[in-house]
Amino acid sequence: MIHPFHYVTAEEAVSVIKSNHRVFIHGSACTPIHILQEMARQHERLKNVEIVAITFRGDIEIDKAEYQSSFRINSLFVSGSIRKAVAEGRADYIPVFLSDIPDLFKRRILELDVAIVQVSPPDVHGYCSLSLSIDIARSAVDNAKYIIALINPSLPRTHGDGMIHTDRFTKMVFHDSPIPQENYSDKTGEAELTIGKNISQLIDDGSTLQMGIGTIPDAVLKCLGNHKNLGVHTEMLSDGIIELVEKDIINNKKKHVHPNKSVTSFAVGTNRLYNYINDNPSFAFLDIDYVNDPHVIRRNPKVIAINSAIEVDLTGQVCADSIGEFQYSGIGGQMDFMRGAALSDGGKPIIALTSRTGKGVPRIVPTLKTGAGVVTTRGHIHYVATEYGVAFLFGKNLRQRAKALIDIAHPDDREDLTKYCFERFKIF
Repeated sequence: MIHPFHYVTAEEAVSVIKSNHRVFIHGSACTPIHILQEMARQHERLKNVEIVAITFRGDIEIDKAEYQSSFRINSLFVSGSIRKAVAEGRADYIPVFLSDIPDLFKRRILELDVAIVQVSPPDVHGYCSLSLSIDIARSAVDNAKYIIALINPSLPRTHGDGMIHTDRFTKMVFHDSPIPQENYSDKTGEAELTIGKNISQLIDDGSTLQMGIGTIPDAVLKCLGNHKNLGVHTEMLSDGIIELVEKDIINNKKKHVHPNKSVTSFAVGTNRLYNYINDNPSFAFLDIDYVNDPHVIRRNPKVIAINSAIEVDLTGQVCADSIGEFQYSGIGGQMDFMRGAALSDGGKPIIALTSRTGKGVPRIVPTLKTGAGVVTTRGHIHYVATEYGVAFLFGKNLRQRAKALIDIAHPDDREDLTKYCFERFKIF
C-alpha cells in the first residue's frame, strides 16, 4: 500500500516552534540547513528558543550575533560551526559522554518540545530513515512533543534503529539538497601515515575496530591491507572502510555482538560512502546509547579503539576537547570506547596524535594548558601513538610514563621535557 504524504512549506513547519521552546536539531551530515534558515527568517516572533544538538555541518545561520535574543545554542559537542559563538559567550556547551545523552532526553533533564530531523524519503510502507545520523536523534524523536521532518531524496536509507513512520511527524517538508562531504584522505600527511603504520602493528587478525574522527583513523585503515577477519563496532564511519570491506578484510566474522554486520551510529564521508551504505543491510546504524555502551563494546574480542587528542601530558592525562580554555570540540564517545576496549578480551585503547601541530606546537607536554579539559584520565590510558612510536603506559608509574612519552615526542621537544622530568620526578 502506498501511503499519501502531505508536505508543507518550511515556513508552515517552523510555525510549530514557539518562544521558550527547547528544540533538538539533527546533526552532522543530516544538519537540516533548509529549516534552520527558515527559523532565522522567523526570528522576530521567536524569543528564548533553546537549541540542543551535538554536531552541526554548514552555515546554520541561527548562531549569528543578530539572533542571540531569539536562539540560544546549548550544545552537547562543539563543532566548527559554533566555536565562535561559544567562545564569545553566545552559546553554551554541556560536557557529557555521548552514550549518556539519550538519557538526558528520556529522563526529561533536557525535555524536548520539538525535534527537527532530516530523513530519507518514505518507502511504500510510510517509513523514513534517520539516514546518516542515528546517534542521539533516535532518542530525541522518541521523546519530543512535536517532530518536524525535512525529507531529502539525496539522503541514503540506512538499516537499523533509524526507521520512523510518517505518522509520527507533525510536519513534513520536502527539499532536495546536497549532503555535506568530508574527505579525510585529502588531509592525510606523512606523519599521519607513519602513525597509521605504527598502530597497524598493534592490531591482530580478528580484531574489532573503533575509529574516531579525523585523518589518523583513516590512515590506520590504509595500513590494514594484510590483515584478516576484522570487525567494526564504532560510533562513526568514513570512506576508509569501503576498500577493506570489498577485499573481505573487514567481514565481521569474529565479532560476538552483531556478527557479519558493521555497527555504527553515524557516518561522515563522501558520496562514495553515502552510496555504498545506501540500503546496504551489512551496515547497522544503531542508537548511540547502545553502540557506545562500554558493557556492549567489551563483549567483542580484541577491541581496538583509536581516538585522537589535542595534547597529552607526561603523566598520561589526555586533553581532547579544548585548547586551554578555548572549547574546541567535546567529550564525545572517546571515553566510552577507551573503557570498552580496555575491558575487552585482548582489547587495546589507543590515543593517537602527531607529536606537533601543523604550526609546530608540541602535543606531548609537561602539563596541560591552563583550563584544558581532561577527557581520558591517566587511570584509563593504555597506549599513546605518534609518528615516533608507541608508548604503553598501563601499569607504569609516573616516572616510567614520562620516559616512555618523551621517547615518542618530537625530537626537538625532548630536551625540555627531560629537564622538566628531572625537576619534577628527579630522574634523568
